[in-house]
Amino acid sequence: MISTSKLKSVDFYRKIPRDLTEASLAGAGLSIIAALSMMFLFGMELSSYLSVNTSTSVIVDKSSDGEFLRIDFNISFPALSCEFASVDVSDILGTNRLNITKTVRKFSIDPNLKATGSEFHSGPIPRLNNHGDDIEEEYGDGSILLTASSFEKFSHQHAILVVNFYAPWCYWSNRLKPSWEKAARTMRERYDPEMDGRILIARVDCTVEGDLCRRHHIQGYPSIRVFRKGSDIRDNHGHHDHESYYGERDTQSLVSAMEALVASIPRQPHMLAVEDKSNQSANPAKRPAPLTSGCRVEGFVRVKKVPGNLVVSAHSGAHSFDPSQINVSHVISRFTFGKHLSERMQTEVKRLTPYVGGSHDRLAGQSYVTSREDIDANVTIEHYLQVVKTEIISRSSSKEFKLLEEYEYTAHSSLVHSLYIPVAKFHFEPSPMQVLVTEVPKSFSHFITNVCAIIGGVFTVAGILDAVLHNTIRLVKKVELGKHM
Repeated sequence: MISTSKLKSVDFYRKIPRDLTEASLAGAGLSIIAALSMMFLFGMELSSYLSVNTSTSVIVDKSSDGEFLRIDFNISFPALSCEFASVDVSDILGTNRLNITKTVRKFSIDPNLKATGSEFHSGPIPRLNNHGDDIEEEYGDGSILLTASSFEKFSHQHAILVVNFYAPWCYWSNRLKPSWEKAARTMRERYDPEMDGRILIARVDCTVEGDLCRRHHIQGYPSIRVFRKGSDIRDNHGHHDHESYYGERDTQSLVSAMEALVASIPRQPHMLAVEDKSNQSANPAKRPAPLTSGCRVEGFVRVKKVPGNLVVSAHSGAHSFDPSQINVSHVISRFTFGKHLSERMQTEVKRLTPYVGGSHDRLAGQSYVTSREDIDANVTIEHYLQVVKTEIISRSSSKEFKLLEEYEYTAHSSLVHSLYIPVAKFHFEPSPMQVLVTEVPKSFSHFITNVCAIIGGVFTVAGILDAVLHNTIRLVKKVELGKHM
């Protein structure tokens, strides 16, 4: 067995007897300073060890979501009717999708951007085959011309009031006019307004009765509306509850649609109309008219990862629009790219990269409102968005896994005067590069090594300072003794 004396011989830390050592006031001061320095440096090293360290690089986009990019949006248009509000998508590869409805929802809103009812189910506007009768013969006026003062009187006199809101300059209104007047004469012969009283066919010139047309939220011409006595005005802030007709516009189709309206009403003069819900739902040519002139458009679209446009505008293949009456002022509640992040994932993003996430929705809460002068000048509101993907990688020991993907963008907006119908255009340009943020955690062994270096280094430096200070004091004392001798 190894003796105790031989074991002691390998002691690196041989002890000096306490009786041979001498304590000094300067050494005590240095010891206190050294201890405080050790505690401070240890705290700094512990904070560095517990903090998140990342490295950032720029690489070619290698997205796992393929060649498509999701765009989520929630935009309120105080002056654009849900009846014609259309979301269109196009890109530089030639993709052109009009009036997307499958993933887009629309809600009528009041001037305060509050929804006035349930979702507005406009559906796609049918592509008409017959916009009117191709006749050369002379035709007279069969419908009644209504004004702002006579509209209310006639709407309360007849169970059904069918009104053609038109503009004389509109091509589609002029195409409709012969068949409309012929259908009106036919219905007048079958259902005399004085003797029967169940239906009246009328027309309103929106270039003359502008206030009346705005009150009924007319933005496209011609707009055919069906008013039912007794149900056309609810006790709901004066909102009108009626239908819009989108069916064929030849005389026979118009007469058939009007006959269907009359069929649900008993043959008694001035009888209140009773709505036939089954008939409404089964007839795709008639849909509810918008309750207000505002619309909130929300949902998402999937686009290719190439420069393109998302456009919200008034659109119809069978109506004309007066550009001076179209106002695309809007308030953006959300406009984001990529997958929606949960609250837990957003918290993790902030922990790993506090500087990331502040620009993933730069347009949120922004308002773009045009003045009356701008509206008359046909103003299109454009947003130019440059999109960059950020991918965050979290490392745990030797394992590596992807934590999340986030898209950030810069936004530049402007008002552009246009010769055409004003639109709200979002031009997006995805970057072919992506930002890669990788977490780089410190190892525990590195932390222990640094702690030992701190303790040993401070102790050694303090010892050197103490030796220098002690020898300096001894030298000074010797010099003073030499002078006195």
